[in-house]
Amino acid sequence: MRLLKSNNAFCCLVCAVLFFLCSAPNTSYGVTFSAEVSHLESVRQGDSYVLSAGIIYHLSDKAKRALQNGVPLFWNLRFKIQQYRDLFWNITLHEDVIRYRLQYHALLNMYRVRNETNGEFTSFSTLSAALESMSTVTDFPELKTGDINPQKQYICIVKVDFDRDALPLPLRPIAYIDSQWYLSSHWTLWTLKK
Repeated sequence: MRLLKSNNAFCCLVCAVLFFLCSAPNTSYGVTFSAEVSHLESVRQGDSYVLSAGIIYHLSDKAKRALQNGVPLFWNLRFKIQQYRDLFWNITLHEDVIRYRLQYHALLNMYRVRNETNGEFTSFSTLSAALESMSTVTDFPELKTGDINPQKQYICIVKVDFDRDALPLPLRPIAYIDSQWYLSSHWTLWTLKK
């Protein structure tokens, strides 16, 4: 009898959660909030390949509001170079990450972008200028030419990941169910020019 009551309570809880998720209004109305890799290029410079990329960041109203309230937002820009294979998984030759932190400082009325990978930071008076500084990656060293076999095909892959786990603890559960917090991009592939 006790087991039956606990199962009923569990079922009621699951139903209530599902009802809440299904009935919660979606305020985005089809608008996508994400990062988008607009262009990607890998070129040979001397004895190595360097990558240049352009990213467009689309912040939702909830992300902007959290930023205005002092919540820092983090993105990881992931790069991979893989050897392409027809029958098996591609072989990853090189993998790297650039981590960005975007934060608003109310006392200074300034936005700060910090490259967490190398420690450099820059301040901006507008959000659009701060996002623009994060949107261009130029001459990022990728791979030595000696690691490339001219007979093989290689691809560059880039993805921008919004780090929801870096949000304050009360915001995390909401960030996983609300589409306005899906601020990542898809993987973008580019053939490496030899």
